[in-house]
Amino acid sequence: MSTTVSIDGPITPSAMNNFWYLVRRYPLGVAGAIIMIMFVLAAIFADYVAPLDPFSTNARASLARPNDVYLMGADMMGRDVLSRLIHGARISLAVALGATIIGSGVGAAVGLACGYIGGWFDLIVQRITEVMQALPLLVMALVITASLGPSLRNTIIAIAIPLIPTVARVIRSNVLSLREMPYVEAAKATGMSEFRIAVVHVMPNTLAPLIVLATAQLGSTILTEASLSFLGLGVPEPYPSWGRMLSESAAEYVRTAPWLVIFPGLVISLVVFGSNLLGDALRDALDPRQRG
Repeated sequence: MSTTVSIDGPITPSAMNNFWYLVRRYPLGVAGAIIMIMFVLAAIFADYVAPLDPFSTNARASLARPNDVYLMGADMMGRDVLSRLIHGARISLAVALGATIIGSGVGAAVGLACGYIGGWFDLIVQRITEVMQALPLLVMALVITASLGPSLRNTIIAIAIPLIPTVARVIRSNVLSLREMPYVEAAKATGMSEFRIAVVHVMPNTLAPLIVLATAQLGSTILTEASLSFLGLGVPEPYPSWGRMLSESAAEYVRTAPWLVIFPGLVISLVVFGSNLLGDALRDALDPRQRG
């Protein structure tokens, strides 16, 4: 007796139903996710998507208006603005993702230790985080970048360090409530070590607020990187950066060549807008209090 096995495509009806449910329930979140996916794909395939070389200069095309060759115009050195925006997505998203991952990871570890260990360790660390939170993100990033020098690695570090206190305090507040749960007491009764309880049982239950917080901070890190580059403390030349593109043209060419300011500003606004929409949708989806 032969059995015929039918293989469906990778997209099953249930998956499609779930997708359309998300579209109906969180339309703005889906829109934000689409925006972020577009920028991520543009950054990954920048070498294939960009119409021209972002580093190639052409004196004859200096400050060229948008046309069929330079779709978004050219800058003062004759470089294609569109190509530099596409390649600039690599720098901006790399800094944003790197700073968010490092800041969230270290902050989650610190918050877990403070909330679970408590005592004098929690007291000392909380006073340090309060001092760090007293300074705005941009101010602290400026101080650290000025001390370390402008580079991609230093920019990521400078933005990641100010993120640690916020993440640590959020995770700590969750751990303080989770460590009193019955399953933690049951794990202690079985003789499980405190470190294993914290890592295996407590930490996974803090992932939902951690994901929401990291997504919400992604937009602020992009703005901070653009601000540092605008002030000349971000990623140095010749690498294209959205903030540096604004700083090079905002003061001198805002009237004669407004496309040098409009398009980088629109790109920064769009990616920050998309990350905020995605973060709000994740908060509503992962927070039981927000569910209908």
